[in-house]
Amino acid sequence: MTKTLNRMRNACLVVAASLLLTGCLFSPGKFGSQLALYKDGSFTYTYDGEIVFFMLTDFAKDLDGEAAAEFTPSCFDEETYEDRDCTEEEIAQQREEWDAQAEARAEREAKEMAEMQAMFGFDPSDPEAGNQIASRLERQAGWDSVTYRGEGIFDVRYSISGTLSHDFAFPTVEGMPSVTPFLATYRRDGGKVRIDAPAFTGGEGGAGSNGMSPNMGLLGMAMMGSGGDKMPQFANIEGTFAIVTDGEILANNTDEGPEDLGNGTRRLTWSIDAKTAASPTALIGF
Repeated sequence: MTKTLNRMRNACLVVAASLLLTGCLFSPGKFGSQLALYKDGSFTYTYDGEIVFFMLTDFAKDLDGEAAAEFTPSCFDEETYEDRDCTEEEIAQQREEWDAQAEARAEREAKEMAEMQAMFGFDPSDPEAGNQIASRLERQAGWDSVTYRGEGIFDVRYSISGTLSHDFAFPTVEGMPSVTPFLATYRRDGGKVRIDAPAFTGGEGGAGSNGMSPNMGLLGMAMMGSGGDKMPQFANIEGTFAIVTDGEILANNTDEGPEDLGNGTRRLTWSIDAKTAASPTALIGF
């Protein structure tokens, strides 16, 4: 079983590294979030809670340290594909191949880490990296408070208001590549606005029932140690997302439907936890 886990882990490391380099950098933890949008074109978006930054979790250390990993022989039955003990000849051959590839592994991993550092503008192994990111975020409009708690977790208070004359996404981070949004609004012809919150979903949508977002779940698989089979503990997703509007609610995927707040205003509410399979979505007309 351990050998099988090692093979799975190595495959997940490759995929998870690709996730990091293509914008899957952040995940919500415990949070409360609301989008209010009105017929006059004004909107306010708030997010209060935890944000997990993958590059500051132990996953980054795992990527950086793979070159120094110990040699572990791996053999399986060609008919049943079950793990089996390796012969001395097989161990010697695999050891020779492992040693021959050591320099290439080190070069590849150094290149990957250099690319990540160039892309993000900081060294993830720097103990001050979390505080540097917090300071960078607080320079941006809307980020009222950002505190780095450690283990990749930031405590965030975000609030921004404006006119919804264009598409909007949260979060965006200056100096970093495009980030898979927690929330995105898309203007459509005919005065309609599509709202998607792709990050506000629990494990059943893609990572199992442990409460991690799908992206964090994949990274968790990558971090499973070579000698164990326990998923590392991240900040589990748990929170609420609401939309408040005086527009016409044309479509939504809430369980309860809209709540009447009076004065022509209604609210849609989603509770997000480990059992949430579908991310929030709605279509509003004005």
